[in-house]
Amino acid sequence: MESRVKDLMMSDLPDLLATDLPPEPETDLLQETLKEATSSNKPQHKPDLKVPSQFSNRTRPVLVHPVLPPSCLQATSIRTFFKYINTVLSCLIFAVGIVGNATLLRIICQNRTMRNGPNALIASLALGDLIYIAIDIPINVYKLLAMQWPFADSPFGLFLCKLFPFLQKASVGITVLNLCALSVDRYRAVASWSRIQGTGVPTVTAVEIVVIWLLSVFLAVPEAVGFDMVNFEYKNITMRTCMLQPRTPFMTFYRDAKDWWLFGFYFCVPLLCSAVFYGLMTCEMLRHQKGSLRISLSEHLKQRREVAKAVFCLVLIFALCWFPLHLSRLLKRTVYESHDAHRCELLNFLLVLDYFSINMATINSCINPIILFFVSKKFKNCFKSCLCCWCYSGSLSNSLLPLHLGTSLQYKHTEH
Repeated sequence: MESRVKDLMMSDLPDLLATDLPPEPETDLLQETLKEATSSNKPQHKPDLKVPSQFSNRTRPVLVHPVLPPSCLQATSIRTFFKYINTVLSCLIFAVGIVGNATLLRIICQNRTMRNGPNALIASLALGDLIYIAIDIPINVYKLLAMQWPFADSPFGLFLCKLFPFLQKASVGITVLNLCALSVDRYRAVASWSRIQGTGVPTVTAVEIVVIWLLSVFLAVPEAVGFDMVNFEYKNITMRTCMLQPRTPFMTFYRDAKDWWLFGFYFCVPLLCSAVFYGLMTCEMLRHQKGSLRISLSEHLKQRREVAKAVFCLVLIFALCWFPLHLSRLLKRTVYESHDAHRCELLNFLLVLDYFSINMATINSCINPIILFFVSKKFKNCFKSCLCCWCYSGSLSNSLLPLHLGTSLQYKHTEH
């Protein structure tokens, strides 16, 4: 039986143990097949839905006998080596992400001079990544190695089924909205270029962070509502996995529009926001390039340009990491036809692209501290001091200035 399940997962069906992005190599293809099967008009292919009586109405899994398209003649060859490559990569991301994001939070929280508006947003970004890395990546590795959903037959497995995609979407939402807020903050700092902020997090920034987290959690609620444990039978093999199983008209609409919604809000919005505010910031900096205060504030403007460059790199890396996954989803949505006789070559390509893009998207959770280390001199010194113990925390707080400004006793205005 075990070998039959492995052969099945190697060829005819895509990854049945995934949930949603990342990782979700081909669960959406299976969902489309199940949807087509349950809506088929052919009498000889009507699906047989069997629900075991021992499950409650809310948590009971659905046993589906779907009408599946013809099997691909050649099995996909990426599965075997991808399992080990992805496991090693996930462990590396876990280690780097935990150390990097935890160190970043420690730097900002323990050093008084690092507590300012943009650094608070960066800390919020790091905390969201840290939560995702600590909870989701271990579940990903377990699914890949054990070839089954953890605790699939217990209520805790259902809890993980709902928590897993919820944290994924909440983490991506926190990243997206924090990048938007950082872009706005950089424009606001340049627009008020003659003012230099002291230490401390502005009230406006604190409110922004609270709103970002609340909105991200709210937008992730449909994931927790829609995902459920599903039993289905294929070639006399009963499988149980976690996937989006809509039970209301709204959740059906959410499932159908999900890929476009993710691409529009979770990808295009931060890029558009960054493009608009960085364009305005460039115009503002060119407008104030000449003037009597240019020399006296040159160091101040230089440091603000440094943090603007750091934020721009965060946005750029976000785009590079997430674009392949959105491209894969949209290609599957617009090009792939489950009943096309020539679909198998496209399916192989989509599987390869999916696996690559999932890893790229996961890397984004650990790469932000690395970017700050190479782009910002202040953060580089902080990381060296914190990780290598090159100096004590007391000397660190006295020697390091805030990331985006030069300390000036004559300016203590709070930047709003």
